[in-house]
Amino acid sequence: MSKTVTPFEQIRRTNPSGDEFWSSRDFAKVLDYADYRNFQSVIVSARTACFNSGQRVEDHFVDVTDMIPVGKGAKRPAKTVMMSRYACYLVIQNADPGKEIVAQGQTYFAIQTRRQELSDEKVEEQRRLAVRSELRTHNTQLADAAKEAGVIEPKDYAIFQNHGYMGLYGGLDAKGIHRRKDLKPSQQILDHMGSTELAANLFRATQAEDKLRREKITGKDKANRAHREVGAKVRQTIEELGGTMPENLPSVESIKKLESKARKRLKKPNS
Repeated sequence: MSKTVTPFEQIRRTNPSGDEFWSSRDFAKVLDYADYRNFQSVIVSARTACFNSGQRVEDHFVDVTDMIPVGKGAKRPAKTVMMSRYACYLVIQNADPGKEIVAQGQTYFAIQTRRQELSDEKVEEQRRLAVRSELRTHNTQLADAAKEAGVIEPKDYAIFQNHGYMGLYGGLDAKGIHRRKDLKPSQQILDHMGSTELAANLFRATQAEDKLRREKITGKDKANRAHREVGAKVRQTIEELGGTMPENLPSVESIKKLESKARKRLKKPNS
């Protein structure tokens, strides 16, 4: 049985990288806007909704000059907006609800957008699991390097770890991060980090270990100072790249729940 292709899929385009997008002019035709100028006000409303949702408008609405047919094989340049699937979802929500095709589009893009969200969530879960596992390994190696440098007692190692956090988190130690993330006393910081924040801490751990060993650093004070310097360098890199500072990243569901779900899936036959 053949699968029905919706009008919205028929006008979907892809760039050389495989990214999908829709032309606002194609979209206007499908939604039965005879005059493109009337459709432009819909795009303006959709852009506003995108901004209010906290998304980068330029990631979803890209202004270009496209060549459109004008009859007898001729074409002329015209301003067009290339839109992401999320942009299409916002456009359809702001289009004329009296049009039957708009109602169909609202259902279609609502379903497709949710599917994409679920797919993105799954990818993020897999990233978190992978980076968290790697961070456990490198934290053990960092602890060994710190021990060789003279950080022996558990209390001293906690201080050593705090210096790394303070460098990366702009002066916040483990307790400060815990408060900033609004975590409960029983919740561990690393268990509630998203993949981006975990990756920053993985980089801090690997580079701190390398610095301790490479420079043959000895003494608790020197080890603490080295760890803080590495954390500060990672923070500086994030800032230079325009990234979000780790203390401003949101806390997420405990990774222990994800690990539990992953173990259950492994136990299921044919999973």
